[in-house]
Amino acid sequence: MSSCASSPPSPGLPTVGIVGLGRMGTAFAANLMADGHMVWIYDRDQERMAALEAAGAKPAGTLADFVDCQIVLSSLPNDEALANVVFRRHGLAYALRAGAVHVSTSTISPDLSRHLSERHFDFGQHYVAAPVLGNPDLAHARGLFILAAGRPEARNLAMPVLKRLGQRVFIVDDQAETANYVKLAANVLTATTMESLGEVLALMRKVGVDQRVAFEIFTNSLFDAKVHKVYGGKIVDSRFSPPGMTVPLAVKDLRLALAEAERAAVPMPSASVAHDRLIGLMAKNLDHLDWSALGLLAALEAGLGAEEANGHV
Repeated sequence: MSSCASSPPSPGLPTVGIVGLGRMGTAFAANLMADGHMVWIYDRDQERMAALEAAGAKPAGTLADFVDCQIVLSSLPNDEALANVVFRRHGLAYALRAGAVHVSTSTISPDLSRHLSERHFDFGQHYVAAPVLGNPDLAHARGLFILAAGRPEARNLAMPVLKRLGQRVFIVDDQAETANYVKLAANVLTATTMESLGEVLALMRKVGVDQRVAFEIFTNSLFDAKVHKVYGGKIVDSRFSPPGMTVPLAVKDLRLALAEAERAAVPMPSASVAHDRLIGLMAKNLDHLDWSALGLLAALEAGLGAEEANGHV
């Protein structure tokens, strides 16, 4: 959990609920408590609940306890989990008051995001899609990039909290689902970049070039983007655990992107390759690793990487 201490709740700040206390949700809760928000938390994992309760969060026994929350952030792994939380009997849509805002930070399908926006509107509530670019470490450091989309009045209500979660909030559109399209596209770019990085670093090793020297040259010349430096560094250092995003979640994201591409009649062969390579990690029982293990897979298939693999299988 974040090292920042919880501040006493401020009466001038909105009460915030957090649904889903994975590494991202836990970071959100800790940072908002540090800002002085009263934060209600909900998760099936009682240990995660207890840790945040000890830091000052209010544990919700049911989603009905969120009735006084002006803003609720959800950080859940997939469409099924989020739809269940919102639409089930006594779910979030039935718990929130009229005028409250549900902000989904999850990587979900555009279809579900559109449906959430419509249903919350029917309940007199607001919805903002706000998937994030970045990992849990960046979340703790408030270094995320946030992609926000939804009706302007919903965005305006959520914006003060969103600005405290990351370093920049990008306004995508008034239609909530557009943020999810952009997030899926970003994950395709990340996956294909890691695949190519893994391949070229395996080549460097195989032909006798120090991969660290090659990595320094690449990332301090033409390929100096964050994604090259961060994920390339994980590949070079074999830092695949603990995962920022596990392989199955990455497979899900690429599958969603490819489904949207098929619907729009947009060929995405590179995305298809990255998806299949992630499946290859699952086939090797490496699905518990960070998705940057695409670099490990490239090394293994080049006859390298046995030492790295031994620590993870």
